[in-house]
Amino acid sequence: MLLAACALAHPAQAQTDLLSDLEKQTADSTKREVVAATFKGTHIINAQSIETPGHGTLAFLIQHRFGTLNSGAYEFFGLDQAVLRLSFEYGLTDRLAVGVGRSSIDKTFDGFLKYKALQQTTGSRAMPVSVTLFASSAITTLKFNTPANTTERSTASRLDYAYQVLIARKFSPSLSLQLMPTLIHRNYVPLDGMQNDVYSIGAGLRQKLTKRIALTADYFYLLPGYAADNYYNALGLGVDIETGGHVFQLHVTNAQGMTEKFFVPQTNGNFFDGDIYFGFTVARNFTVKSQLK
Repeated sequence: MLLAACALAHPAQAQTDLLSDLEKQTADSTKREVVAATFKGTHIINAQSIETPGHGTLAFLIQHRFGTLNSGAYEFFGLDQAVLRLSFEYGLTDRLAVGVGRSSIDKTFDGFLKYKALQQTTGSRAMPVSVTLFASSAITTLKFNTPANTTERSTASRLDYAYQVLIARKFSPSLSLQLMPTLIHRNYVPLDGMQNDVYSIGAGLRQKLTKRIALTADYFYLLPGYAADNYYNALGLGVDIETGGHVFQLHVTNAQGMTEKFFVPQTNGNFFDGDIYFGFTVARNFTVKSQLK
């Protein structure tokens, strides 16, 4: 009888363990989790990504671009020329961020807000994509009352605005894609026929190669109008390198400006004719929330 009881106990225990494992797997499959790190930085190359700094995190970005590679040996293939943008981005919450920056082109100051309206999730009632809303304004402080330009411009005429819906999906741990419907509004345009409102559709990707290295690309297609007829679509190709608290980005692009008001409606360079700017972005994050308590 003792032997019979032991023989029955083992199958019963095994069945209980199996049921427990199945219940655990079922619970795990229905648990809703947010998909993290769709992109590693708040920028892809030219484009903003869906990412924002975490709550209480301050990101400092240095964006630098040399001249065009086809400028020749006299200009050291662009290295004698440079434009720069410095910016700060701060996470007011895990989903809302504010930023300010200053570009050397036209001595331009810009400010923006980013809000994660939707976040990609897995599990029960999964959300297939992340959606971030982006709005910015920029003002040029360049002096216009010069011998070549005797008419000074009003403050309102110096303002430009950008609005974007950033839609992204992380398809795997290695591959992320993003779409970016974009509107640029310019209060002032210098020529008759130029658009105050410029519409564009952008796309970006990140393909991870190793634990710390990824390929990136972004592209903005101008919808028909004056801008599309007289300027080029902005294209960027790059490499992201993660080094501890830094994300170091190396890239080439046909756009010299580093804010939406420049690279969307007025990219002058033809990438395939050698009008290529080599540049880099260094991003450093600082946790300031705990230090302020």
